[in-house]
Amino acid sequence: MNETSGFQDISPTTLADLVGRGQVMDITIRPLWTPSPRIAGPAFTVRCPPGDNLMLHAAIHRAEPGSVIVVESGDVDHALAGGNVCAVAQRRGIAAFVTDGVIRDLAEVRAMGFPVFARGVIPIPGAKKAVEPLNRPVRCGGVTVEAGDIVVADEEGVVVVPRTGHEQVLLDARAKAAKEAGESLDDWEAAHRSRIDAILHGAGFED
Repeated sequence: MNETSGFQDISPTTLADLVGRGQVMDITIRPLWTPSPRIAGPAFTVRCPPGDNLMLHAAIHRAEPGSVIVVESGDVDHALAGGNVCAVAQRRGIAAFVTDGVIRDLAEVRAMGFPVFARGVIPIPGAKKAVEPLNRPVRCGGVTVEAGDIVVADEEGVVVVPRTGHEQVLLDARAKAAKEAGESLDDWEAAHRSRIDAILHGAGFED
């Protein structure tokens, strides 16, 4: 079975509660078109130095189908990819791009329905000169991502589940989601008020 099977059904919100703030990318990494589908897959990691996009262009021909290509970008002044690169990635079965950089040709990317989570768009492309190793640890959106980590993203944000121990995280996430689904709003409100009131009273707050 695919090791990411099941994560597609888990919200980043649920996962964030389990893995903590350190595994959640910052708020600048957003879907570039909406409504964006939830994506989940193993990270294929890429580092691109300032002004250069060579290794992302190399990665689309090397990442396995279902992969999420995660790119540490050197700047936001040059596009890492455009419409044709996204189209080839989509045709090869790549699930999405996640990057702390920018792309171009957003209208084309939106029309083809290829998910891109990034900081924005810019029309000027990067150069293709800098050779870097692929699938090394990268830093994207404030999170260190290693090849094979599970990336789950939608309009709520981007969460990275470390590949070590991801099975337990998935089990815990399913249990948490099932518990929440079986809880009525009345039940939640009662438990919530009790918890909040206990905190307030413990701090000396008086109505």
